[in-house]
Amino acid sequence: MELAALNLVNATLNWITFALDAPSARAVVFGVHIGGTLLTPVYIMLDFSMSNSSVSIRTDECLTQEWHLFVEVLLLVVIFFLISQKSYKPPKRPLTKKEIDELCDEWVPESLIPPITQEMLSEPPVLERRESCTSALEKYGVGSCGPRGFYGTIDVHLDCEARIANFLGTHDSILYSYGLSTLFSAIPCFCKKGDIIVVDEGVHWGIQNGLYLSRSTIVYFKHNDMDSLEKTLEKITAQNKRAKKLRRYIVVESVYQNSGQIAPLDKIIKLKEKYRFRVLLDETNSFGVLGRTGRGLTEYCGVPIEKIDIVTAAMGHALATGGGFCTGSARVIDHQRLSSSGYVFSASLPPYLASAAITAIDILEQNPDLTSKLKENIAILWKGWF
Repeated sequence: MELAALNLVNATLNWITFALDAPSARAVVFGVHIGGTLLTPVYIMLDFSMSNSSVSIRTDECLTQEWHLFVEVLLLVVIFFLISQKSYKPPKRPLTKKEIDELCDEWVPESLIPPITQEMLSEPPVLERRESCTSALEKYGVGSCGPRGFYGTIDVHLDCEARIANFLGTHDSILYSYGLSTLFSAIPCFCKKGDIIVVDEGVHWGIQNGLYLSRSTIVYFKHNDMDSLEKTLEKITAQNKRAKKLRRYIVVESVYQNSGQIAPLDKIIKLKEKYRFRVLLDETNSFGVLGRTGRGLTEYCGVPIEKIDIVTAAMGHALATGGGFCTGSARVIDHQRLSSSGYVFSASLPPYLASAAITAIDILEQNPDLTSKLKENIAILWKGWF
């Protein structure tokens, strides 16, 4: 038993000596080199007797650095102490009434709208729209808090729809609360599985997503190429015996967002009438820009808007507000009020945005020189670039 204890003590001392002799154990603390041999060889003698046995340990040399172990132990104690301490937090106490009053007096809320600069003062349309939005906020609040079919319809929505229809010369219009949701909803509302949609390969992402949601048969033609469009329509009509019984659509943009090219609407209408297709025209980038009075591609090309089956547009461009609209015949609009997911299941457009759209259309109609000035600015910009 005593021999086992002796071997254990010797093994422990040898391990400690080896650890302290390792290079990683050498360091400098407060300018004093720490490391190297700590303990000298230790000789252990056993004294056996009949009555009892004892183990005596004798060292021939003292510790070479007797304070070395003490310093290391002290550092370990300090490290463990610091780790165990929690971060300091000031004591919590409730604020007094005087302190609350002082903080309230010092607090200055940030303005919800940017300050009016001198440049803004020279633009009356911006100021008029600001007054319109302010009055709408005071009267209706920020949101309508519900879909149009439940309790989200407000008189300003009906006024905006009527104003858009009157401006474009259509029977009726329908508002959507988000610009892209107009296309996400209008295309699947009319185009179902099995229908055929012929679409320009250069349309933007919003139209592409609406096509995907419709699950219709999609056929692309070359970007803004009327020869390619005619060949595609002829091929579909000739090869598909059921084509005349299917719903068939042509989907194009007025001004293509990805290329900036203008669609030749007059040629598209001729092909539409020849092969008996319906046309869905996205006027997002042309509404308020093209045409003598800003009524879009139909006015620019001299095409009666009645020949366009479905017209959509986002109001975040020329009208500088939110949401979107779809306009056309009363039958087209009424169908969307019951079957368009973006209209039925989404909260309606905030009233102040609808009010801003009405004011923007009024300004556009009362100031036809705005589009002329825009064309001059575009010409100057184009000349500067090229």
